[in-house]
Amino acid sequence: MSTRSQPASHSKPGKPIAAVVLACAALFVSGGSIRAADTPATAAKPAGALCLAPAKPGGGMDQTCKLIQKAMGKDMRISYLPGGIGAVAWNSVITQRKAEQDTLVVYSGGSLLNLAEGKFGKSGAGDVRWVAGIGTDYGMIAVRSDSPYKNLRELMQAIRDKPSDVAIGAGGTVGSQDWLKMSLIARRASLDPKVMRIVALEGGGESFTALLAGYVQAISGDASEASLHIRDGKIRVLAVLSDARLPGLLANVPTAREQGFDVTWPIIRGVYMGPQVSDADYQKWVGRFDQAMADQQFAQLRAAHGLYPFAMTGKDLTAYINKTVEQYRVQAKEFGLLR
Repeated sequence: MSTRSQPASHSKPGKPIAAVVLACAALFVSGGSIRAADTPATAAKPAGALCLAPAKPGGGMDQTCKLIQKAMGKDMRISYLPGGIGAVAWNSVITQRKAEQDTLVVYSGGSLLNLAEGKFGKSGAGDVRWVAGIGTDYGMIAVRSDSPYKNLRELMQAIRDKPSDVAIGAGGTVGSQDWLKMSLIARRASLDPKVMRIVALEGGGESFTALLAGYVQAISGDASEASLHIRDGKIRVLAVLSDARLPGLLANVPTAREQGFDVTWPIIRGVYMGPQVSDADYQKWVGRFDQAMADQQFAQLRAAHGLYPFAMTGKDLTAYINKTVEQYRVQAKEFGLLR
């Protein structure tokens, strides 16, 4: 069944979402200074290394870079290169920064999905060097704390009754992982995903900005992103897309399965490097991540950044990535996103 719904541009006429998003993104940068914490004793400290987040500050990509920065040391810098839900950073690395020995680029399950769907052009998984998978995130659905929707069933019923009244913020357009999460839930609710009003945004940071500003009524995002906002009591997470309830700040949030929607969505997070990085430099970074992730302090840092255990590097990770991209390609075909 084809599910080519057209994203809405905003949910309140007369209020340009771009201005609000840009202003709040600036607040993320100015208000949340990026600094390194104490590093695990066994983790090496590369000089002048760069972690490139392919999104604006405030989302899951940003959090992954900050985790790596704290694990690897003070000399690790963070830079942001948003655009195309990771496509701009990907193209930069495979064309202009292909041999940079100390540039690490963050990826997520969404990056792999976009790769499978051809949103990174003609590139394939073999066009970069996969260094490490450092944790697992999970999908979640959230609303503002003053929302009338108290659980996932109520939200889906509202979409069924009048879909135009419920704008759903998602990182990316039709076919993105945030879109697919909601589409899978819609199918379980016997709804055509095409009726949903999706607002396409550039990553989790923008999604939460739009939600808190009232431009969307719900968002499809990631649990690690929700963990950044749930402490101040301004959002309500309706469901996590995991097999069982998650520990920590989201421990009281029911899974989608508990609410009658059999949908799970795990999200691997990690880093890759350019295709022409030498074997020696590539193995250097594989070794550093192996060493860092073996330290108990890394597990604590990972949990503090809203991620759950997953550790894989080098050849094993590359095989895992290839398999995952192929699985996403099959899923995309089932939704009519690929021929």
